[in-house]
Amino acid sequence: MPKAKVTFEDVGVTVIVPAGTRLIEVSEKVGAGITYGCREGECCTCLTRVVSGGEHLAAPSVLEDQVLKDNMAPRNHRLACQAQVLGGEIVVKPA
Repeated sequence: MPKAKVTFEDVGVTVIVPAGTRLIEVSEKVGAGITYGCREGECCTCLTRVVSGGEHLAAPSVLEDQVLKDNMAPRNHRLACQAQVLGGEIVVKPA
């Protein structure tokens, strides 16, 4: 199974996770500062800046894309509850 290396800049922690893992799941395990509300991709509470490696995340779903637009999220931001890692190296930071 492919693995990904995810770094949380806010806490300086890097972990290796299986592909398909959502960023919010990893954040919870390492104690990073990504907060969340609904976990359904609707509230935008878990907005997270992708510092690097965005190409190693699954493309946003139609719902996530709409929520990001509705909330005028800056470029390179994703919803941690929706963003799934595919592999490679990813660096994120709470928005």
